[in-house]
Amino acid sequence: MIRINEFSLAGNEGKYLKECVETGWISSEGPFVRKFEERFASFVGVRYGVAVCNGTSALETALFALGVKAGDEVIMPSFTIISCAIACLRLGAKPVLVDIEPETCTMDVDQIEGRITSKTKVIMAVDIYGHPVNMDKVLDLAKKYNLKVLTDFAESQGAQYHSGKNGGHWLRCGSMGDIAATSFYANKIITAGEGGMVVTNNEKYSRRAKAYRNLCFGQEERFNHLEVGYNFRMTNMQAALGVARLEQIEKFIRIKRGMAQYYKSGLSGIKQVRFLTEKPYARSVYWVYAIQLKPGSGICAKELIERLRKRGIETRPFFKGLHSQPALIKRGLFKREKYPRTASAYKYGLYLPSGLALTKGQIGKVVKTLKSLL
Repeated sequence: MIRINEFSLAGNEGKYLKECVETGWISSEGPFVRKFEERFASFVGVRYGVAVCNGTSALETALFALGVKAGDEVIMPSFTIISCAIACLRLGAKPVLVDIEPETCTMDVDQIEGRITSKTKVIMAVDIYGHPVNMDKVLDLAKKYNLKVLTDFAESQGAQYHSGKNGGHWLRCGSMGDIAATSFYANKIITAGEGGMVVTNNEKYSRRAKAYRNLCFGQEERFNHLEVGYNFRMTNMQAALGVARLEQIEKFIRIKRGMAQYYKSGLSGIKQVRFLTEKPYARSVYWVYAIQLKPGSGICAKELIERLRKRGIETRPFFKGLHSQPALIKRGLFKREKYPRTASAYKYGLYLPSGLALTKGQIGKVVKTLKSLL
């Protein structure tokens, strides 16, 4: 079976993990946590990093840092992982959805303004499959309506965005807006097995994030809690793995972009396949290589995924829209709301094996199998 994600531990992972064990620093108090926070924040291009236990907690912690509370609204795409909505709901806020643009599957920023109300607090810009959201338009809207911007760059670690602001520089994903959150789950470009991080240039948001991840212990009197926080701490062992992976990030990005070129070249002759577009403002890291089947091709993603599985190739479907998630509909959310581009992407989209250990021979097998099936 060619797995959807396989990676090799070819750097200092073993060395740093051994150091954790030999020194006895395995908890969240260990030195690798601070080192990971500082180095990852520097890589992104911001001042502060706050390590947490996973990507979902990173989103929640970032929203808390921004002051999101019960009754607030957070605008986000329907086409995303349910973690984005869960982070809002746990703080008593309401997720408000927009559809996607079909070329990149990132949120359609032209729909955001029509969803803004007096209760809107935050725009959550979610980068998808390695490609950033069109952030200039998001930042303009945030300034116009006095809103905060949270970027979810779990799928775009290392990707870059060419901003028309700040002199037209290329910026790392995660460095734009007020605050950003990422995941270090096993399939991410930088992985700690699990884990996440909140990054920001704002010292106040950094302080609030650090408090929230650590039960909001009091500053002057430790066991005097003025707000409710949670134990979202990252362990030293997770951070050690993260540091080792971060040391190899530029190599990982080259591998991902090369893999995308190889896939696209091999699949370009299949008339039923449509590729996602890399916009001129973006340098995607192609976290996964995603394709869509053209409607009318006589096959949907679910059927193709099963046929590929029988041929020894593991794939994944696109996100099912938040507007059609039973767990959210039961809460009274998104009644009678429709997001046709999101629904179409789910019906016809899938992504292919994209792990860092994937070989050209394996990609060749995937391509050959797709050609024979389509």
